[in-house]
Amino acid sequence: MANGAFIHRSTWASRPRPKGAVAGEGKMTDIAITGAAGRMGRRLITLAREAAIFRIVGAVVRPGHPLIDRDAGEVAGIGPIGLPISFDLKPTPDVIIDFTAPPAMRHWLKVCRDRGIAMVIGTTGLHRVDHAAIDVAAETIPVLQAPNMSLGVNVMFKIAGELAKLLGDDYDVEIVEAHHRFKKDAPSGTALGLADSILVATGRSREMLVSGRHGDDVPRKRGEIGMHSLRLGDETGRHTVSFGTLGERLELTHVATNRDTFVHGALRAAEWLAKQKPGRYSISDVLGLK
Repeated sequence: MANGAFIHRSTWASRPRPKGAVAGEGKMTDIAITGAAGRMGRRLITLAREAAIFRIVGAVVRPGHPLIDRDAGEVAGIGPIGLPISFDLKPTPDVIIDFTAPPAMRHWLKVCRDRGIAMVIGTTGLHRVDHAAIDVAAETIPVLQAPNMSLGVNVMFKIAGELAKLLGDDYDVEIVEAHHRFKKDAPSGTALGLADSILVATGRSREMLVSGRHGDDVPRKRGEIGMHSLRLGDETGRHTVSFGTLGERLELTHVATNRDTFVHGALRAAEWLAKQKPGRYSISDVLGLK
């Protein structure tokens, strides 16, 4: 989390496993991780094992992946954990955590619906049809979908909307996001989440979003929100909302310094979601921000 956010890490995600604790003891949450061989998947495996409240019962990748049948712990760099990576999900966990791509997310959402599994969705680049499918699934299972799992960002969502409402249309709004060169979707889901929080707070529609500007005659229109995407090296994530008027500018910025901030958020969401009734949730629900 940027600038030290998620300070509860020392008392939750990083607390040591109790002496003598084994899988299945106590009130552990059974989780399965899709995209288990990816960057987020490996960190989810590592940090879930460090916590005392999870049992990893599934580590899944796409069919034909070269790491199928390898021990998930070895792939994550923490040593054997006795769980081979597979392309299917045989046990039924309490929660699936998904950080993959929209096509894979659609498959696992159907699996969760069919098998009654709660689902945490951190996959970005989702389309309207995906959100509609999540709404339908949430009628029968708990689903938590968030464009960004960090505490700091979700507080930022709330503050950005409140600032926009307080400042009014006299203040121009521009959103700039930066990520690593490998990110596929633009603007980021977090940038769109920030825009949506402002649009809802001020009663505007997404028609007011302008992605970049080019041309010989493109003056700013009153009430529009500019969206800009940067792709730079290994940038983990930086989001800035600027509110500017004649004579002053106010800027709200969040910087993620490593992916663990998103992993801790997803794990906290999984622990919380396992106890919820069917419905569609967000990190704001977990944190009580609504």
